Amino acid sequence: MTRIFATIATLIALALPVSAAELGDDGLHKPTWLRDTFKDLREDLHEANTDGKRLLVIWEQRGCIYCTKMHEEVFPDPKIDALIRDTYFVVQMNLFGDVEVADFDGTVLPEKEMAQRWGVVFTPTMMFFPEEVEDGKTAQQAAIVSMPGAFGKGTTAALLTWVKDKEYLTGEHFQKYLARTMADPG
Repeated sequence: MTRIFATIATLIALALPVSAAELGDDGLHKPTWLRDTFKDLREDLHEANTDGKRLLVIWEQRGCIYCTKMHEEVFPDPKIDALIRDTYFVVQMNLFGDVEVADFDGTVLPEKEMAQRWGVVFTPTMMFFPEEVEDGKTAQQAAIVSMPGAFGKGTTAALLTWVKDKEYLTGEHFQKYLARTMADPG
């Protein structure tokens, strides 16, 4: 009888959704895969490369319902969580924050001003970067892609994979890659 209850309890636990990441003092979600850095993109890119990962900056804001959707429904998905942990060095930025950020070109501004400089107007926005950034380029100029919005698991997994596999180098637009991979998920 005890074994039956243990089995039922295990099945219930497996069926429950994974909870969203805890909120930090700044009101932003803090999943365990986030990196706590000085927000110097040159240093972050170097550390990402040293770790064999790709630099990903994710912009969020306090009270963002779309950010919550991503942290509750999308990022906890085992496939997406593994893609992030295995492939990405993730740095979080606050759309209205005051923490200083150093851009690739050396410009230092508070997060809220850097968001304006980079044209970030919506949260969440994910910015993906190449392994090398030419001297003098800003993050906005260097980004492989900036993806604003909350998306479902399929689109998010496809985006993470498109960047990981460097599919952008083939010239295939992400939207076409997404349509192709969603049509043939195998």
